[in-house]
Amino acid sequence: MFNLLIALAMISVALAIISSIIITSYVSKRGVKINYFLWRLKIPKYVCDYKKFTVQETGRIGPWYYVLSLAMFFTILFVLASLIIKH
Repeated sequence: MFNLLIALAMISVALAIISSIIITSYVSKRGVKINYFLWRLKIPKYVCDYKKFTVQETGRIGPWYYVLSLAMFFTILFVLASLIIKH
């Protein structure tokens, strides 16, 4: 069970990384200057920009915002569950 939870956490991390890259690409195409050196620290800003741009363009928040949010939630959930099972 422990290994399954760790595997699920790793899949969630991969989804979070993929959605972060897609969000960064989206805001970059809309004129936001991307700082690749500090990319990990600037992701929250890019996510806010993504949310703002998608609401302006479509009236709704874009789907990658939800993918990133859920992936981060499930990563935390699976890691905490694996820590509880391990002890």
